[in-house]
Amino acid sequence: MIVDKNKKSTNFILFIVLIALAFIFLAPIFIVLMNSFKSKLFISSEPFTFPTTDTYSGGDNYISGAEKIKFFSAFGYSLFITVLSVLAISLVTSMLAWYVTRVKTKFTSFAYYLLVFSMIVPFQMVMFTMSKTANMLHLDNPIGIIVLYVGFGAGLGTFMFSGFIKSIPISLEEAAMIDGAGPVATFFRIVFPMLKATAITVAILNTMWVWNDYLLPYLTIGTEYKTIPVAIQYLRGGYGAVDMGAMMAMLVLAMVPIIIFYLSAQRYIIRGVVAGAVKG
Repeated sequence: MIVDKNKKSTNFILFIVLIALAFIFLAPIFIVLMNSFKSKLFISSEPFTFPTTDTYSGGDNYISGAEKIKFFSAFGYSLFITVLSVLAISLVTSMLAWYVTRVKTKFTSFAYYLLVFSMIVPFQMVMFTMSKTANMLHLDNPIGIIVLYVGFGAGLGTFMFSGFIKSIPISLEEAAMIDGAGPVATFFRIVFPMLKATAITVAILNTMWVWNDYLLPYLTIGTEYKTIPVAIQYLRGGYGAVDMGAMMAMLVLAMVPIIIFYLSAQRYIIRGVVAGAVKG
């Protein structure tokens, strides 16, 4: 009985702590949503109050913000770059992880540790040389930036995929090869279907990163092909003038797709992270 009471008390305290943390993390989102329906004149003076009859602006902030930044154009560029980048990262890194895991040579070991090391290198250390190189190689366009994202996302993707591939019995691949399947058929028919949880986790993490990324698109394609994060910052205006109402509204619209995607696939995150942490 004492053990049960202690366990219930611990669970209750843990529940309260988790509720408090959830409130802390979600509060900024609610504040942005709340202020997106206020007139810009009241956002600075009353940022933490609910809209009233005097401060409520309806959908004016959303309409004016979408017109000012050409939201649907920016949304199209963001969607195009995000979807193709995530698909390319998931496919390329899964194939690379399978190769470096199954083919044990000094080269594959060096390539694996080099990719893992790249995860700890801050983007700010390479952003200027990277933007110059991208310009020289004509990668400063919506197609070229996908190549850059694959390079930056290769480390995490390869690390997570290789961790799970080590747990796959190699006998399954040998049986497929005995039946006449080549390396490509073996990977896509045997290995890749087993990587579903990890692939979805890699896709979720990279989707949130690419969709919300500001620096890389701004440095490479921002002046001509504006993604949503780049377009929103143009609402600052000149001489310190900021249309806070329109900015809050556009931030809400920018968050909606990624929240929907995350909620629809969140159950795979823990499963995929755990699978990627398996060591052979």
